[in-house]
Amino acid sequence: MSWPNKRHLLCALGTVTTMLGGAGGALADGEPTALLDRYRCMFCHTVDTPFRAPSFREIAAHYHRVPDASAMLEGKLRLGGRTHWGDMPMPSAAERGAGALSREDAHVLVQWVLRQ
Repeated sequence: MSWPNKRHLLCALGTVTTMLGGAGGALADGEPTALLDRYRCMFCHTVDTPFRAPSFREIAAHYHRVPDASAMLEGKLRLGGRTHWGDMPMPSAAERGAGALSREDAHVLVQWVLRQ
């Protein structure tokens, strides 16, 4: 599939995910909505239901007692990473078409996810 077609598919999936996310449960207080939108997190994740990737609550539960989880997840969010939750690798912010993700924005997003 060519990149323009993949991009359209991602946009469609993001729209569906956002619509389903509202039906699947309320979003947590203090949600960094602008960052979630800018970096297209909801294209693959939801707060409480696995979709194309684990839910934010699953991620929080999995890394609850993992030392240095925040730093590892911030790096994965910024730079992408190999597959470890099923068969889909985490694309970098640039691969998602969102541009570079700053360390500060990555920190805000990861801290919010880990509070779910």
